[in-house]
Amino acid sequence: MVLSSPQGLRQRKVADDGSEDSGAHFKAECGQSEKTRQAHEEVVWGQTPDGEVFRVPTTHDVLTGLFHPRYPKSHLDILNLSLLGLQLVLFYILPRSTAKVFFLFYFVFWRAAYDAGLGWVLTKQSKRKWMVREVQRLGWLDEKRNPAARNWIRAQLQGKMGKDYSFDDLPLEYNTWLLFRQLVDVILLNDFLAYCMFSFACFRVPEGLSFPVHAMRWIGGVALVVFNLWVKTEAHNVVKDYGWYWGDVFFQRGALVFDGVFELAPHPMYSVGYAGYYGLSLMAGSYAVLYVSLAAHAAQFAFLVLFENPHIERMYGKRKPIALRKPISASETKKIKKVHSSRQIPSSVEDNADQLSTPAATEGETATDTETETECEGKAPATLRSYRPKQPILLESTVSQHDLHHKYFRRDVVLLHNIDLLRSSDAMLALLLVYVVLGSSLPVLSYHATLALHFAHACAWCMFHSFGLGLLLRAQSKSKYLVRHFLKHYHYPSRDHGDGALQEAFTNWKALYNISLCMTYTSLTSLAWKSYTAPVAWFEGDALLCHTLGALLIALHGWAAMESFEVLGVFGWFYGDFFMEDFPAHLEYTGIFRYLNNPELMSGAYFLGLALISGSKLVGMLAVIRFVSHWWFLQTVEHPHMQKLYGDSLRKDAGFVKVIKSVASKNARLLESRAGRHVPEIKRVAKEVKGTFDKVFEETADVVEEFLARSKPKISEVMQETKVLLQQSRERLIITRVARDLSSFDTTKYKVSIVPSQSGDKRFHIGESIKVNWQAPARHSRRDWIGIYKVGANKSTLVTKISSSGLWVPVHHEEWDQDAPVDHTNRITTLGKEPEFGIVPFEGPTLPWTIGQYEVRYHHDGKYNVLSLDGPCEVYVSKPVALDLTSIREYLTYTVPLCLDSDPDLIPLSCGGIQEPADTDPAVARDVDDFSFWSEQQAKRICYVIKQAFGVEYAPDVVVADANLTALANRILVSKQLLVL
Repeated sequence: MVLSSPQGLRQRKVADDGSEDSGAHFKAECGQSEKTRQAHEEVVWGQTPDGEVFRVPTTHDVLTGLFHPRYPKSHLDILNLSLLGLQLVLFYILPRSTAKVFFLFYFVFWRAAYDAGLGWVLTKQSKRKWMVREVQRLGWLDEKRNPAARNWIRAQLQGKMGKDYSFDDLPLEYNTWLLFRQLVDVILLNDFLAYCMFSFACFRVPEGLSFPVHAMRWIGGVALVVFNLWVKTEAHNVVKDYGWYWGDVFFQRGALVFDGVFELAPHPMYSVGYAGYYGLSLMAGSYAVLYVSLAAHAAQFAFLVLFENPHIERMYGKRKPIALRKPISASETKKIKKVHSSRQIPSSVEDNADQLSTPAATEGETATDTETETECEGKAPATLRSYRPKQPILLESTVSQHDLHHKYFRRDVVLLHNIDLLRSSDAMLALLLVYVVLGSSLPVLSYHATLALHFAHACAWCMFHSFGLGLLLRAQSKSKYLVRHFLKHYHYPSRDHGDGALQEAFTNWKALYNISLCMTYTSLTSLAWKSYTAPVAWFEGDALLCHTLGALLIALHGWAAMESFEVLGVFGWFYGDFFMEDFPAHLEYTGIFRYLNNPELMSGAYFLGLALISGSKLVGMLAVIRFVSHWWFLQTVEHPHMQKLYGDSLRKDAGFVKVIKSVASKNARLLESRAGRHVPEIKRVAKEVKGTFDKVFEETADVVEEFLARSKPKISEVMQETKVLLQQSRERLIITRVARDLSSFDTTKYKVSIVPSQSGDKRFHIGESIKVNWQAPARHSRRDWIGIYKVGANKSTLVTKISSSGLWVPVHHEEWDQDAPVDHTNRITTLGKEPEFGIVPFEGPTLPWTIGQYEVRYHHDGKYNVLSLDGPCEVYVSKPVALDLTSIREYLTYTVPLCLDSDPDLIPLSCGGIQEPADTDPAVARDVDDFSFWSEQQAKRICYVIKQAFGVEYAPDVVVADANLTALANRILVSKQLLVL
């Protein structure tokens, strides 16, 4: 975009009010003569990062300046021409085989200089203005410090420019860019010629091809080369030298307008602009040229991804807040409100809306995006006051893209991203993929190997059904694990009272249980089928008997399963009492349960029946495994839960057991009457045997329970220690830089101290700013810095060996550019003899966002020598005064702004956020409790605070989906009520 005046760099766009005058004015402007418009366009203005506006001189393209004899040649031009001529000479004199190797490595060198070298220096210039600062530091353009270098550079640049160029009047950034252009010309032209020489050296005529194929090869190759030249030429006409040589890395010359060839393909200079590579590959008829072209093109895309795109994002991108609620349209919002107009709205809400109303925005000019962003950097106008409601505000139904997105999309699986194996659909997807991959990758197996594979498959499903799902049910019984999982990871409407999470947890459990049940019996049947061999003589031996007994056992299992389902219904079949507490459930000992407490044990009859029919030891072994695993499930999972749920109403002996005991008691008395004097001995032996079995069973159960009880905290401790070790390993992966000049500094004069919090002690609520006082002697390094670390993380008090992980602040901010010092020389403060004092705040991303004890350390000269430390100070999370909606919301009113760095653009209006002009329109105004985020990291902070304060875990997506104080308070309250054990 070309601007006609210095003020044009910050012009406002005139709003179109639709009047005839504005239309006539527009037509008058469009009717200007071509000559007048060209005269305006000849004057181009630029602006340095410091705000200096200058007139941009006219530049000439590289080919004209380098090869036209009338243009003077600089020393760099002579070097460039010499290198190009050297390539031509070497191509002429070197043998073909030698030329191939030489120009391959020569091209690799120049391609690396382009993509790696230029990418590196441009990235440093884009981030930290490195080239400009290096020229300043070396004094190349300073007449007093380095007049020889300045005069030489001036001579090189003036000969290349036109009459409107004045070396002395132009800023340092522009002259540095012109000097950088000379280097780019050398690299680009030599890179291009080296590739051409390599292609010509590899030229050959492929054999075995017909004449039409050769003709098409040459026509296609020439067409691609011509297309390449056209794309490059058109791209240069659009972006001019300013964009071609990355001028926006040095100064601004208005916004870049990407039209023309840039509408043909994304990044045409890097994508279709390299079609000539493949054209030359076709004409050369060489696979070597083709693969080198592919590698060079890939390197160019790496340059695009690693430098160009990040630079464009830094330069022209605008940071957009997450979870910003903006109605799609006023008409749609009014329509929604009309639908819900029958709902009663408390008077407090109406009063709040009245208090939030402000005069409508005045009509006038509309600021550009850049200007709006600049103007909003300051504080909010005093006329825009925030409102703090006295009681929770009920949410209205509004139509916004944010709400619609979280209504229809809830951590959906994209390929394997967001996969959750506790969701039945995701589990089936993973199961399908595993079966397809394993099935296609298995080799041809022998008969015994096939049996072993089917046995392992059936055994895995049997173990998963009893132990895997058993442990899942046990966790649900003890801590409502499944409900917690869905509450944590998925967003539900704020007024569903937790029913959504409960229903989704139970629905997915039912699907998982049914899949496991079907796969358990299917895999067993497959094993029996693979191992089954039809008997030759049915009436010889026990073949017919085994088949008959097996069929009877299978039929018995089917009957028992149907009888159980008839009594239990779907509620009991899917263990509904593990999930739903409000469902009317009571014990009924009817049907098959009149005779057996656990008729599902008869599921082993199916396994045993198949073992008898197939005559396979593997199936028989699986029947034993099934019986033992299901017995474990009953004793460890189902019986404790039933005991907890029904208590004394749970009977001990079923009808069948009572009858057996009664018969056994009668037989015992009959045996006692006949045994005479042997009765005491028989009783003693029977009692000992029974006691032995009971003791073995109790001891085994106790050992298993004790093992599980002891293992759980140890496993948790090991996992926690592993996490800590991994974190410390990552933090220790630094090269500890230590200064060697400490002998010239008096370390006793360095002092650092933590400023007490508002409560008067060194306890800070998480998110509160931690201020640190520092004192240093007059001759201290201006690159000193202060870091905050957990107490005990560093064993040494002299050297810090743990990475700060971003939790640090510089003593002098002007000496640092982000995390790198501006000047690599050791800068020492020399003014005065009195010690220097200061105060630095830790806030936002430099704060520790986990509770614990911390210390601050004063470090020397950008290194890790510790000159002073102070601590400990405590970072804590407060607890709400009560667990009701009002108290929780008030608590969030305090903690959420802290987690959002108290940014007025993010925090709710009820907490002092900035009120946008659109918020004064009742049709599209946002709720006073709405908030937003700059990054997911801020949502993670809120999740951590909620976990510490309320003991409820949420994923960041859930907090982002709510993004409202009242909605989040409702969610916490419902979760606490739902998860009460």
